[in-house]
Amino acid sequence: MSEPDLVIDAKELTKVYGTGGSEVHALRGVDLDVRRGEMMAIMGASGSGKSTLMNILGCLDQPTDGVYVLNGARVDGLDRDQLADIRNREIGFVFQGFNLLARTTALDNVELPLLYDRSGRKLDSKALARDALERVGLGDRMDHQPSELSGGQQQRVAIARALVTNPTLILADEPTGNLDTHTSVEVLALFQELNAQGVTVLLVTHEPDIAAYAPRIMELRDGLVVRDHATVARQHAVLDPGGGEPVEPVESLKATS
Repeated sequence: MSEPDLVIDAKELTKVYGTGGSEVHALRGVDLDVRRGEMMAIMGASGSGKSTLMNILGCLDQPTDGVYVLNGARVDGLDRDQLADIRNREIGFVFQGFNLLARTTALDNVELPLLYDRSGRKLDSKALARDALERVGLGDRMDHQPSELSGGQQQRVAIARALVTNPTLILADEPTGNLDTHTSVEVLALFQELNAQGVTVLLVTHEPDIAAYAPRIMELRDGLVVRDHATVARQHAVLDPGGGEPVEPVESLKATS
């Protein structure tokens, strides 16, 4: 039985692709627990299994074996429709490529997940989308289309879209991968601020300098957990009111654009 404050409780997760002599073991018995309100980074190079693990934790795929309990509900073994309902209700996704609809306003992009709500709740989707955009500092950009926004603003729209359903977990896959150094710091600062408000955040990255913004880092290699440790998270830099460079130096953060 999972502890009440565990958002993620995963035991012995394995994932095998192919059969017979062509089998690829992407995960080899991964254990993971993430508590409510925690901010954590999952790190690993290409081929380490981190993307496979992310897909399973995000209910986009099923493990070959193992147990996965998300917010108290066992989700391994659910069918495709059940997984879709779980994703919509429990998880907010933020991707490297933003994944915004091109000729659609920021407000309508953020509202979109609420239109797929099949819970029967009567939601004021426009009001919730406005609140989410205000929360990420884009209250004055609601009517702008993605082409009218900077990369950092587009990622903030994507974060607002992830927040709008009030999910149990924000799952961010390489969220700064298309951003320059300065904008990456701003986005990581936003994740830290949201986490300070109680949002559970899981960052998936191959960059140590990105993972350093989380107080807990799990490292994968060849489908195995090789390290899971607490660390002193790098605190976000304070930006000056004029939009200039951060007051605290962030030279070690690599540009990824």
